[in-house]
Amino acid sequence: MRELIIDLDAIAKNLQTMRAKTNGALALAVVKADAYGHGIIPVAKKLEAAGADYLGVADVDEALTLRAAGIDLPILAWLHAADETFVRSVDAGIELGVANTDQLARIANAAQQLRRVARVHLKVDTGLGRNGASEAEWPNVLKKAHELVAEGFIQVVAIFSHLSCTSEADDLKQIARFEAACAEAKSADIDFELRHLVASDGLLRYPQAHYEMVRIGVALYGLSPFVENTAADFGLIPAMTAIAHVTQTKRVAEGEGVSYGYLHRTAAETTLALVPVGYAEGLPRNATGKAKVSINDKIYAVNSRVAMDQFVLDVGNDNVVAGDLVTIFGDPAAGVPSADDLAAACDTINYEIVTRMGGRFRRSYLGLDSTGGN
Repeated sequence: MRELIIDLDAIAKNLQTMRAKTNGALALAVVKADAYGHGIIPVAKKLEAAGADYLGVADVDEALTLRAAGIDLPILAWLHAADETFVRSVDAGIELGVANTDQLARIANAAQQLRRVARVHLKVDTGLGRNGASEAEWPNVLKKAHELVAEGFIQVVAIFSHLSCTSEADDLKQIARFEAACAEAKSADIDFELRHLVASDGLLRYPQAHYEMVRIGVALYGLSPFVENTAADFGLIPAMTAIAHVTQTKRVAEGEGVSYGYLHRTAAETTLALVPVGYAEGLPRNATGKAKVSINDKIYAVNSRVAMDQFVLDVGNDNVVAGDLVTIFGDPAAGVPSADDLAAACDTINYEIVTRMGGRFRRSYLGLDSTGGN
């Protein structure tokens, strides 16, 4: 009744499209949050086959899921629990983002136990105010890292940070702070291979900040990182199509109330079509009265309340019957609403729309065979 169709070939093509916009930097493909709702294992396998240089995830459990699936690419994880021992991740060869001296000490302890060298990326907060060492903390992080490198417990692979994308002026200020932090690391005799600062948005806006590696997230999935631009503006192909099938239709009289709260009343005798998708599947409840879907190449407004399991469409006298395909969102090039359209209707962003899709949706994949996965 409900299906998310994921086009893995589109994801692979989006990787190449974004890579072509760089200065030759390495490409870290971000697959956190179950690959933005697209399925972390099939997506990661496709990206590995397509030539991604790194994979990026938020936490250690996501990284270990990739290793358990046989992914051999370098994997970076950067968001850690306060009590994380790092033994599992160091043992699995996961590279770790480090924000403070406490994390460095715990990583080094794990490496010592395992008689391995842990590979770390030191993160400096250049102005986003989230993860990373503050300007005041940065010298201590560098000093501790230098000590642990000398003791043979860690290797500093990279220095990294993340832009706020608040304004060009703010971003340029962060780029300057990042370059100063990297210079400070060199002055502290930290030997590192890579610098990475920009994600999809920064990659497109600031070629001077590509450095040795870029992180590509939302653009991989064929979505624009900017509300003022479409994916097509950048040559990207949306990878997720959310569909369902009408489960029931019925004729009703003029003036009938439809679903909870009677937010919609029929203006004339009409056909109502029941669609088995609700907020349990990730369709926002506030899509009510604003979102649109497609049936038989025609667009219909979601005028009734989005409930937990379903919503109802007023399709007038159109020939809509049980079993007809309903496209919630997909590639607008096919004449259907996009994830951007649904995001705008719900006063949110396309990132949230695709990431929250789940519940009783079944995923199917296009381009799966070429990955060697299952």
